[in-house]
Amino acid sequence: MSSTEKLARWRLRAAALTVWYLRLLALLNLVAVLAVPFRHQVQHHNEGEFFTPYLLTAGLTSVVLSLALAVAMRRRKRAAWIFNTALSGFFAVLYVAAMTLPEFRQHPFNYFSTALTVLFFLACLVGRREFISKGDPSNPKTGVAAVIGGLAFGGVVGGFLVQLTNTISGAGFWDRFTYAFFRMVTLQPSDHAMDVISVPTWVNAFINAMGAVLFLLVIWVAFRSPRGQELLCPEDEVRLRELLDRQGERDSLGYFALRRDKAVIFSPSGKAAVSYRVVGGVSLASGDPIGDPEAWPGAIEGWLAEAREHAWVPAVMGASEEAGVIYARHGLDALELGDEAIVELDEFSLDGRAMRVVRQAYNRVKRAGYTVRVRRHEDIPEAEMAELVEKADHWRDGATERGFSMALGRLGDPGDGRCVMLECHDSAGELQALLSFVPWGDKGLSLDLMRRARDTENGLMEFMVIELLQGSKQVELERVSLNFAMFRSVFERGSKLGAGPVLRLWRSVLGFFSRWWQIESLYRANAKYRPIWEPRYLLFQKSSEIPRIGIASARAEGFITAPSLPALFRRRHVRSAGPAEGGMPVAERSGKG
Repeated sequence: MSSTEKLARWRLRAAALTVWYLRLLALLNLVAVLAVPFRHQVQHHNEGEFFTPYLLTAGLTSVVLSLALAVAMRRRKRAAWIFNTALSGFFAVLYVAAMTLPEFRQHPFNYFSTALTVLFFLACLVGRREFISKGDPSNPKTGVAAVIGGLAFGGVVGGFLVQLTNTISGAGFWDRFTYAFFRMVTLQPSDHAMDVISVPTWVNAFINAMGAVLFLLVIWVAFRSPRGQELLCPEDEVRLRELLDRQGERDSLGYFALRRDKAVIFSPSGKAAVSYRVVGGVSLASGDPIGDPEAWPGAIEGWLAEAREHAWVPAVMGASEEAGVIYARHGLDALELGDEAIVELDEFSLDGRAMRVVRQAYNRVKRAGYTVRVRRHEDIPEAEMAELVEKADHWRDGATERGFSMALGRLGDPGDGRCVMLECHDSAGELQALLSFVPWGDKGLSLDLMRRARDTENGLMEFMVIELLQGSKQVELERVSLNFAMFRSVFERGSKLGAGPVLRLWRSVLGFFSRWWQIESLYRANAKYRPIWEPRYLLFQKSSEIPRIGIASARAEGFITAPSLPALFRRRHVRSAGPAEGGMPVAERSGKG
């Protein structure tokens, strides 16, 4: 092993040591909060001629602070390293200086505290090159604002509780405010405040908890990762479209990389790209990389490097098996997410017993007088397109726009002229439903949006899809990607004879949640067309990050709406609004995924 490799290994060990020290301190502080004898021992060793190791204070605030710092150091946040190095360095110098005095040297525990603090400080120095993750430039300002605002708010609320529960008279507003203020930061209130204020234990506990929440907010604001660039700039969109023109037939989800709330990283050769969006500290890519597979590794490496630089968690939704193999070579693991339903036109037919139910529904709707018109978006006059967009918005189920990995997020944009629109009219000529598909290479389409009026005929969507499949020559069609069926294999295998108890239980759980999220109904709707099932995967680095990735995915798809913070804490990093500005209104896809 070379000296460079040895040094790199020591840096990794030192960085890991800082994380484990902070985790241990968080545990010890929590034990001290819960166990009165241990708390008294820690408090005793923090007074007079004693001192404790770095961050050991037996306070709830210290629990939150130690744990938050451990998380930030594990993610290699540079700001957390600066904070710990500066603070532990200060205490290390202070303790070493104190040990030159005889009154401090006579206590063996002080040697232990000094050794641990100095060791932590040295580990920070040795591992400094491992902490490369950048924070947001606005973090210091918002952190200071959070401290000032949080302490002021906590002081007022705590002072109000003191006023309601104080059993001693004579305390003024300033006494009550300072009492709550010092209780929040786990400092001893002034002697005057203690003489005129006596409150129940639960009030002090509540004020201490407010202090812990404040510290948690400050740490989150100070160390949070930047959100990244959220809009696709026009130059990058042009380059992506060029890659799709050459390699777009490889992935049915490729066109969705043109969503303008995604950023993009190109390979050094410019022949491949990864599109992604940062949600809650997760760098969320979708589908396969765009472009030449030989250039995929360069784009993936660039995407992962940016994630490491900003302490983002990398994840991919809906990758194919081919892309999953390439991602796995770069350290990502795979979990089968579900299957995509693909209909090959040369194999599709309404004949046969297996298609009897679909055939009957199709014939029933057709006899009712419904007709379907199929056109490219570029062939629809602007005024007509505006009416279609208005209808789609009106039929949208709910105010939240949904879709990310398998939805374009807009309708009627001039740049999407090759998209295909299906318009379904009833016997009176009234528009009752819309389907919109994005291009999948030159000979394929991928479902983007499904909308219909509430009181339409059952089977209307099946009728429209079959009309498209049977009239494929109008748009030179060979294959169509329909809905994505999450956990499709569970429903299929779980209903068969001989399915094991675990599989049956898993199928029952998914069936229960299908009441709200249409998991099983989407599978059933897809299976009607006898499609080819193409598996899609969730890719991740660590299993422990799957819950966080799941929440980020649900937020990106629109199933979870994060509560908005006050304008003081809002941030937005935007490069360009792209060519979508001034375009037609956005309409949400409600059928795919």
